[in-house]
Amino acid sequence: MHTALDDQERIFKELIKTGRKTVFGKDHDFNNINSYEDFIKSVPIRDYEAFKPYIEQIKEGKHNILWKGIPLYFAKTSGTTSGTKYIPITKESVDNHFDTARNAFFSYMVETGNYSCADGKMIFLSGSPELERVGGIPTGRLSGISNHLIPRYLRTNQLPSYETNCIEDWETKLEKIVDETINQDMTVISGIPPWVQMYFDRLITRSGGKKIKDIFPNFNVLVQGGVNFEPYRAKLMESIGKQVDTIETYPASEGFFAFQDSQQQEGLLLNTNFGIFFEFIPIQELNNPNPSRINLKDVKTGENYALIINSNAGLWGYNIGDTVKFVSLNPYRIVVTGRIKHFISAFGEHVIGEEVEYSLMKAAEKEGLKITEFTVAPMVEQGEGKSYHEWFVEFENTPQSIKDFSILVDNNLRERNIYYDDLINGHILQTLKIRTVRKNGFIDYMKSIGKLGGQNKVPRLSNDRGIADELKKYVQEA
Repeated sequence: MHTALDDQERIFKELIKTGRKTVFGKDHDFNNINSYEDFIKSVPIRDYEAFKPYIEQIKEGKHNILWKGIPLYFAKTSGTTSGTKYIPITKESVDNHFDTARNAFFSYMVETGNYSCADGKMIFLSGSPELERVGGIPTGRLSGISNHLIPRYLRTNQLPSYETNCIEDWETKLEKIVDETINQDMTVISGIPPWVQMYFDRLITRSGGKKIKDIFPNFNVLVQGGVNFEPYRAKLMESIGKQVDTIETYPASEGFFAFQDSQQQEGLLLNTNFGIFFEFIPIQELNNPNPSRINLKDVKTGENYALIINSNAGLWGYNIGDTVKFVSLNPYRIVVTGRIKHFISAFGEHVIGEEVEYSLMKAAEKEGLKITEFTVAPMVEQGEGKSYHEWFVEFENTPQSIKDFSILVDNNLRERNIYYDDLINGHILQTLKIRTVRKNGFIDYMKSIGKLGGQNKVPRLSNDRGIADELKKYVQEA
C-alpha cells in the first residue's frame, strides 16, 4: 500500500518536472507547482474537447506541446461527443500499454501455476493494425498499434495473420479468423466479450455444433475487458463447454489503468507505478464548478469516483469518462462501475451501469436465463405515472413470463437505487418494461450503424431515445 502511495508521489514529481518544459506547462504555471494543492489550482479538469487546441498544435508538427518532443503514435478513437479523438502515445508512455498486459499474464501464471497457457497459439480479436500518418505521426486504433509492439518471442504464437487483421469488414474478417484458427492449438483467446461470443458462435457452426473445448482442447485462459464480463459469462462458458480462467484488463487509448492480478480477489489492481498519476472526483460533485479532487491516499471503498489521469503521454487533469469504485485499499483494487455519460436521470433517479447490470443478472441467475446483450433508455410519456424505463434485452433462452421477469428486475433495481424506488413509490414512474430483441438483433443494429466488431460496444444506458428508437426495428412482437 505504501509503495503505491510512494510511487504516485514520485510519478507526480516526475510528470511536473517534464511538464515544465512544455507549452501546456508554461500555460499552466508549472514552474510554481510544488505540491498537489498547487497543481489543483493551476490545472483544471478537462475532457478531450478542451484538450483539442493542444492536439491540433501537435498535428501541425509542433514539438514540446503536451509532453517533450512529439508523440510516437496517435491512438485514434471515436468519441460519442467529440467525433474522432487523437490520443497521444509517447516514448515514455508506450511501456505502460504493453508491460501492463504482460504483468497481468505473469500475475496469473504465478498465482495459478498455469504456465502451459503460453505454449499454444494466442488470439487477440482487435482492430486493424494498419496505420495512417496524421501530422507525420503514425495513427491508428490502440489495438492496431499494440499489434506493432508485440515482442518477437510472442509473434510466432500469435494469430490471426497480419493480413487477416487488416481486413476492415468485421464479418469477412471473422470468417478468415475462423479459417486460420479452427485447426490450431489455441490456448489463450482475448477480446471484448460480445465479439468473442460471435467468434465462438462461428466456430461452433463451422465445426458442426462442437463445443469450444472440443475444438481447442488446450484452451484454458480467456483474457477480456472493455465491458462488464458478468452479463456475458454464462453464455460464453456454455459455448466453451467448461469453466476456464478469465483475466480481466482495463486498457484504454489514454493508458492501461488496471488489471486482474488474482483469481481469488475481487477487483482489478490499479496500475500505480507506470507513468500515470491518478485523481478521483466523487461522482455527485462532477458537475460542480469546483469539485473535490483527491489523490490515492484519500480514497474510500464503496464510493463512486470519476477517474482523472495525468500521464507521461501528456494528458493533464484528463477526465476519461469512466466511473470506478474501490473494493480494496491494500492493495488498491477497483471495479469499473460505468461511463459518466451513460446513465439515466430523466426523472432525477441517476441510475448507473453497475445498477442495471446487477438488477438484470441477479434476476437472470434466479431464473436460469442467459443474456446475450441489453441496453436501457427512458420512455417519457405525458401524464403522471405514465413514464418508465424501457429495457431492450436479447435473451439466449426467453423467460416463461416477461411480465414476471420484469417485476424481478424492477425489484432488484429498487433495492439498489433509492431514488428510483422513491419514483416508483410516488407513482411518478411505472415499473420498467422489457422488450425482447430478436436473435442477433444487437449485431444487426451495430452493423447498421457501422460499428460491428473491433473495440465497439453497446452502451448499457442512455439518457435519450437515440439507440432505443433504432432498436425497435429488432424487437420481437410478444
